[in-house]
Amino acid sequence: MSAVPIDGKAFAEGLRARIATQAAAFEAQAGRKAGLAVVLVGEDPASEVYVRSKGRQTIACGMASFEHKLPAETRQADLLALVARLNADPAVDGILVQLPLPGHLDEQAVVAAIDPSKDVDGLTPVSSGRLALGQNGLVPCTPLGSLMLLKDRLGDLTGLEAVVIGRSILVGKPMAQLLLAENCTVTIAHSRTRDLAAVVRRADIVVAAVGRAEMVKADWIKPGACVIDVGINRVPGEGGKTRLVGDVDFAGVAEVAGAITPVPGGVGPMTIAVLLRNALVAAADHAGLTLAGGL
Repeated sequence: MSAVPIDGKAFAEGLRARIATQAAAFEAQAGRKAGLAVVLVGEDPASEVYVRSKGRQTIACGMASFEHKLPAETRQADLLALVARLNADPAVDGILVQLPLPGHLDEQAVVAAIDPSKDVDGLTPVSSGRLALGQNGLVPCTPLGSLMLLKDRLGDLTGLEAVVIGRSILVGKPMAQLLLAENCTVTIAHSRTRDLAAVVRRADIVVAAVGRAEMVKADWIKPGACVIDVGINRVPGEGGKTRLVGDVDFAGVAEVAGAITPVPGGVGPMTIAVLLRNALVAAADHAGLTLAGGL
């Protein structure tokens, strides 16, 4: 393998350590802990595991964790009422409603009801608009974590050509906006892109966020390119077990790329770390404080 593996797990550990230091400083100045509320509707096993992990890491970083678990049959009005209460609660600095919601609930309406100053997922229309306009605001966690890994590896991204494969509001679109803000030349590619491989082959930076297992092959990659694999796909493994793979054919692409994130252990650990970062940034903003050293 010629590519340098990008260790997202190690970077996330370092980020959480900085967050813990800053969270202690915030508590000393504000007289309270920064608070993150997570709302889980229903009993999706993957979401439950994710929410438990968020709670543990929030507490480990010295922040307050508020978990609200609601039954799957929760009505839209009741969920919106909970969001309104959390919006008004001064102990809560960040609100995350775990997606997906049960099918009878209107996800867009629920997300839009979150106070943008507490929107740690960066998904409200106001947060998205601020990102598009280049204004300060809370940014979706996975794209921001991916950008942190890119800048740690490459430094200044000015002038580099970037291709983002995928146009979701969770990753693709905000990732493109973040790269534009770093003065990259950005192309958003997707399933309807003509000659997708040729488009990707131009890129100095490739961010794969399309949700198709090992779709990006070695001959799609410009030699020396930096590849960020956001995909998490379960495929059959040995002995009837499943294994996790990304959207990139890791073994093949690693022979061509200059650097690459593995799956697991690449972008994944960054998502919760950046969520905690966003919650602390929101807390400092609510308290009118400046985080020394930044995050």
